[in-house]
Amino acid sequence: MTETEYIFKESAIPKNQIDSTLKLLKEGATIPFIARYRKEATGNLDEEQIDAILKKSDQFEQIEKRKAYILAAIEKLEKLTDPLIEKINSCYDLLKLEDLYLPYKQKRQTKADKAIQAGLGNLAVRILKQENGDPIRWAEEKISNDFPDAESVLGGAIDIIADSIVQNDHVRERMRKSFFEFSQLECKVVPAKKAEAEKYLDYFDLKQPINKCPSYRLLAILRGENEGFLKVKIEPSPEYSLSWLEKFYVKNNNAAADLVVKAIRQAYKKSLQPSFEAETREHYKNLADDQSIKTFSKNLEKLLLAPPVGNKRVLAIDPGFKSGCKVVVMDEAGTLVHNVNIYPHPPQQEFAKAQSKIAQLVEMYKVEVIAIGDGTAGRETENFIKKIRFENDLQVYVVREDGASIYSASKVAREEFPDFDITVRGAVSIGRRLMDPLAELVKIDPKSLGVGQYQHDVNQTKLQQELDRVIESAVNKVGVDVNTASKYLLSHIAGLGPKLAENIVAHRQKNGLFKSRADLLTVERMGQKAYEQAAGFLRIKSAKNPLDNSAVHPEQYKFIEKLAKNEGVDLNHLIGNKELVLKLRQSVKSEVGIGEYTLNDIFKELEKPGLDPRKTARVFEFSKEIKTMGDLSVGLELNGIVTNVTDFGAFVNIGIKENGLLHKSKLTKNNNEHPSDYIGLHDQLKVRVVLIDTERKRIGLELAG
Repeated sequence: MTETEYIFKESAIPKNQIDSTLKLLKEGATIPFIARYRKEATGNLDEEQIDAILKKSDQFEQIEKRKAYILAAIEKLEKLTDPLIEKINSCYDLLKLEDLYLPYKQKRQTKADKAIQAGLGNLAVRILKQENGDPIRWAEEKISNDFPDAESVLGGAIDIIADSIVQNDHVRERMRKSFFEFSQLECKVVPAKKAEAEKYLDYFDLKQPINKCPSYRLLAILRGENEGFLKVKIEPSPEYSLSWLEKFYVKNNNAAADLVVKAIRQAYKKSLQPSFEAETREHYKNLADDQSIKTFSKNLEKLLLAPPVGNKRVLAIDPGFKSGCKVVVMDEAGTLVHNVNIYPHPPQQEFAKAQSKIAQLVEMYKVEVIAIGDGTAGRETENFIKKIRFENDLQVYVVREDGASIYSASKVAREEFPDFDITVRGAVSIGRRLMDPLAELVKIDPKSLGVGQYQHDVNQTKLQQELDRVIESAVNKVGVDVNTASKYLLSHIAGLGPKLAENIVAHRQKNGLFKSRADLLTVERMGQKAYEQAAGFLRIKSAKNPLDNSAVHPEQYKFIEKLAKNEGVDLNHLIGNKELVLKLRQSVKSEVGIGEYTLNDIFKELEKPGLDPRKTARVFEFSKEIKTMGDLSVGLELNGIVTNVTDFGAFVNIGIKENGLLHKSKLTKNNNEHPSDYIGLHDQLKVRVVLIDTERKRIGLELAG
């Protein structure tokens, strides 16, 4: 099987599209670049499809490497046969490959090895054939120093048979299938820790088919086990495992057959059962990890692409009670221009003084919007701000502050604000998140942003790879201003990375602003390949060539300039002129050497150059009369905003400390659908309270209207 055939089998993407995509990837092209600027070559594959091809290609390479190792290892033992070579070469399942390799793996001497060395192999074959006769008399002929009596001889023969059963690749394949499909997951609370394990109450006495256990439930159970609160077992179905084994091997009803049964049970109890229980656990843990990572990725993408308010003068507040509220003011570029502490809440309760200070700052710095962190004292601070009478109407936004404290103590924050403490840095982060969430959030570990689902319990390597892909995708979808972007934001542009991003910033500081995309080629270590991959995602707002502030790739400049010249139109007049762009589009056919996909993208960009794909930020207000859980009642309708989407539903901030849960059953039409098919992070909703559990601090919600 070729690499293309393997990927086709696993993904069902047409082979010609796979071939073209693989060629581009192996030439060093990045996923965002291929998806945006090589649509003709790939047949318009999107980023997820290209990423799937890349992952399947990596899997194929891993399998091929393992096959080569196994073949070499068996050849070294001089046990490689043509049928075995064919079996290994035609296998594309890593677990089955290991089954084929198992009989040849170097391991410590086993009881079976010792019995074979004592010449008991023929006796084991005779017993396994279940010949009629007396096995004890057969055994007496094999007595030796190591096996001094018939009983020990028969025990050695049973060890040999059991070992052959364990190493039989057909048996292992059937056992694996039966364990994966028919095992039961059993979970019980550790009696001595029952009082401490209250958060795992739903799993104190649970039993269900493991293949029916939702990923979030399995991850929760395994976390409870790791914390020592739960005992977890995977119970196979005897009918589909041990009973099948006996039917497969036992072909007679005599003394030899009885010994075969003993060997079967020994093989099953000592090796097959524990081995496949572990495999079953790992298999479903991997599936749960994949689902959790997928959900986390969707949430992260929504968070990164949250609507920005743009370049406005912002007053940002990191709320607090006893320690006060840290207030910062930033200009349109996000530069810190002032910071101060105010104490409008208990115990100081300097309400009038705090009001006066805020009003003074708003007037002095011509503040346009106010950002308030949604943590402790956030709601109270919002109410405080809205009681101040400003000369001009100011929009007040509540900004989620998950990860702000992580950022404020980070190396990144210390580099940006070496002369300020963590409280100032945290407030700046809140303000900048409102201005441009993407530019600010790329500086923070995504696992600290509060949108994951059991993210610390999943495979961390796979999680990091997927989160990196999502961040890269989001940054390149939006594009960045090369003259203002931080090195952290630039490092996620296709083809750049941390070192080139640093070099761009250093070049900017030394030589002044970039005047054209072509100037990027003068940056240290900026080669043609890196420039090709990155240029289309970098914007230069003040460039002489207006195309430099668009998503049109430089490789298409000559075509557009020629088109404008032929039509007698100035390029500056063409860009953004919807009617003229439409007229030109209708006159241009694909025979110019540029395909339809690329032509459509070019003219769409000419019509609205540099259009930000993100929506515009909207002010949101919670229901004013609801301040604590005690103010709720069943049937009450409230304003809410989605803070996290999980496999089992969406958590909704309704303006109090406790988030409500909009359960999956209230959103989806069937069990195969995911809540994210209907709802997304930051969605503003009207919800109705359907459950209030004060003791467990749980609030159930449904959509209203």
